[in-house]
Amino acid sequence: MRVLLALLLLAPALGAQKAPARWVLPRTPDGHPDLQGNWSNATMTPLERPNGQPRALSPAQVAALEKVRSDSLERGARASDPDRPAPPKGGDGSTGAAGMVGGYNLFYIDAGDHFATVNGEVRSSIIVDPPEGKVAPLIPAARARMLERAKTLRQWGEYDNPENRPLAERCIMSFGSNAGPPMLPNGFYNNNYTIVQRKDVVLIMTEMVHDTRIIRMNVPHSLPATMRPWMGESVGHWEGDTLVVTTTNLPPRQWPRTLATDSLVITEKFHRTGQYKILYRFTVKDAATWASPWSGELPFNKMDDLIYEYACHEGNYALANVLSGARSMEREAAQKPKP
Repeated sequence: MRVLLALLLLAPALGAQKAPARWVLPRTPDGHPDLQGNWSNATMTPLERPNGQPRALSPAQVAALEKVRSDSLERGARASDPDRPAPPKGGDGSTGAAGMVGGYNLFYIDAGDHFATVNGEVRSSIIVDPPEGKVAPLIPAARARMLERAKTLRQWGEYDNPENRPLAERCIMSFGSNAGPPMLPNGFYNNNYTIVQRKDVVLIMTEMVHDTRIIRMNVPHSLPATMRPWMGESVGHWEGDTLVVTTTNLPPRQWPRTLATDSLVITEKFHRTGQYKILYRFTVKDAATWASPWSGELPFNKMDDLIYEYACHEGNYALANVLSGARSMEREAAQKPKP
């Protein structure tokens, strides 16, 4: 009797413990999934799969590789010695953007400290097709274009004028393909985006160089072939709960490695898979450049931090100094006696 009485008294308390609320896909007033907010695609997962790695990394591989990154971040974030001497003449041997003279510590760097997870798999590459996780091979004509561009730079000089310098150095576009399309992490910092969504337009603002892509909804492509704005012409539509965006009219200068042609078309898909994630997929197609289309996918993770203006030009002396240095070297070479 006492046991029965205890159970009766306990029943209301047990009933009061509600199950965790199930996430419900938020929707805009017009009924489509709400993708708005601030997102980040920073990740350790590289664009192409390193040789010898499987498509999905094992827990042991993930733990080992992420520990290497965390240890590196811990060392690199230590305060720099203000009394350290100047780098030796000719540089200290460091490579990359530091230009062989060293750079900041890692306080300003946020390239991601975890691998991308898609459908429960911890991915070793962003590219998933071709299956080996590599960008599709170039056709002979594309390789010829690359060689011709390299020849032109050698002839006229990589440092001859501002137009020969990279777009990011000129504060025109973000590093790599951060703004896209496709929107890829740059391996440095500021891999953050703000999405604003309305019935007839979706805007994606990229933090780095504050590029904003305007995606018109449910309309045909209308730009003539001669008009090629940065980030191209993007139009979108909904396929169920997936936002599909097709971009044409991309300027070749956004693809300096390959000089993609006028026939380049990039298709992107945005599908919200949870309260804190958007699954982003893309396919790059240009039969005059690659032997086949190539595709990739990675998650965009919700972030609660604010995004501020990326004032690229403010205090940017690099371009003027680079060109000034080149002119100085040319003057020195001209003053040397000819053999």
